[in-house]
Amino acid sequence: MRLPAAVVSVLLAGGALAGCTGGGDGEPERTEPARTAPGEPTPSTSPRGVETPPVVRPDRLSPDDARVGTAWSTVLRLARGIGPRHGTSPEFRRAAELVAAELEGWGYAVHKQRFDAPGGVSWGVPVRAGRSLNVVATLPGTRLDEPHLVVGAHLDTVPQAPGAEDNASGVGVLLAVAEAVAARRTRLPVVLVAFGAEEPRGPTDDDHHYGSRHYVASLSGAEREAVRGMVALDRVGVGSVLPVCSAGPADALRAALLDAADRAGVETVPCTGNRASDHWSFVRAGLPGARLGSTSYAGYHSPGDVPSVVDRRQLERAARTVLAWLTPR
Repeated sequence: MRLPAAVVSVLLAGGALAGCTGGGDGEPERTEPARTAPGEPTPSTSPRGVETPPVVRPDRLSPDDARVGTAWSTVLRLARGIGPRHGTSPEFRRAAELVAAELEGWGYAVHKQRFDAPGGVSWGVPVRAGRSLNVVATLPGTRLDEPHLVVGAHLDTVPQAPGAEDNASGVGVLLAVAEAVAARRTRLPVVLVAFGAEEPRGPTDDDHHYGSRHYVASLSGAEREAVRGMVALDRVGVGSVLPVCSAGPADALRAALLDAADRAGVETVPCTGNRASDHWSFVRAGLPGARLGSTSYAGYHSPGDVPSVVDRRQLERAARTVLAWLTPR
């Protein structure tokens, strides 16, 4: 289902793929969850002290488990219900509470990992320094010092944009995956993260991706070694083919995601040199990371980034690809 190399070349030359925090020219741009006991889910205790049985999940996950309705409703709730939500704003905190409540409702242990983000200028608009946070979710039995996968999406926007595509689409697919994974067994445990303060607050490589950089910095040596792959969902609701991108040259993780998309029946366009999302915080620390999404669109970083630019079918393609990547072979 991959596009031919000639078609990819045309798309890249025409600026069909662009980073999240830079221009639309397609050029590369410049925690802590609860540590629980190893093994399978263990009995938990209710508020009254009564032991409850562990959750038993079926052995198979499938791309067909994608909860597209969850993804689309998230786009509406974030972009239309809350609107612009830069990483240190009250609106961002509302969005974080919404995401945390959804995850807790599906049985996840949720940790709000707080960090400081500096003031600066975000896409031409001044923003104040303040506290932001990552919403980190794990299922019972997950240990960060044992092999696991990370799926993330940034929750913030630039100050002037409702952020339907950038990045309510990614958060919507993150929650669609979370809902499916809560009821199915994955090939490795999964850590889900809605990152804060991804959008730029200045011109350099160190002036954005604050939440994901904080998450990586919070990991111990053993926890870093246990990360088997991180996928950033960033602008995954526009277009009819799914960009699958590595931060540097083509690598094993990008190849695995392209293979997963093939198995899910999703047409893809590979790209390299894309550092414009939270996967770059992992890659620059020596960890495997890749990005899904980055197709150009007219409403990028503007008040025109509204739900009508997002295609539910593209949300489904992204969700199916992630679920295929997580599915036991």
